[in-house]
Amino acid sequence: MEKTVTEVVAALIWEGDKFLICQRPAHKVRGLLWEFVGGKVEPGETKEQALIRECQEELAVMLSVGGVFMEVDHDYPDLNVHLTLFNAEIREGTPRMLEHNDIRWITVEEIPQYEFCPADETILKKLRSGNAAR
Repeated sequence: MEKTVTEVVAALIWEGDKFLICQRPAHKVRGLLWEFVGGKVEPGETKEQALIRECQEELAVMLSVGGVFMEVDHDYPDLNVHLTLFNAEIREGTPRMLEHNDIRWITVEEIPQYEFCPADETILKKLRSGNAAR
């Protein structure tokens, strides 16, 4: 059976030289792995709208969404994702943990200390290579 592709969006949010990562809740698939904040695009939403909604739901912040940092296709055992990672900044609010197990601001150098969802590996490589235009 062919898996359908799930459109997923995520935000690369910088604050100085650190960016925001979130730890998935223990009870979810890929529990306790780290990821960029975001989620699935619902029918009728643009990717930007989905990202703004997800960040309100998960972090209680209003985002200002910029350009696309990178797109990734990844095959998980349970789903195929097409992930669009946007550069974004927090317009108002301070991130709160409404859904995640933990949230952290980390530098690019600290990436190896965290275990991320497999779909994010390509993105992290790009960040670590220093080609991360902001």
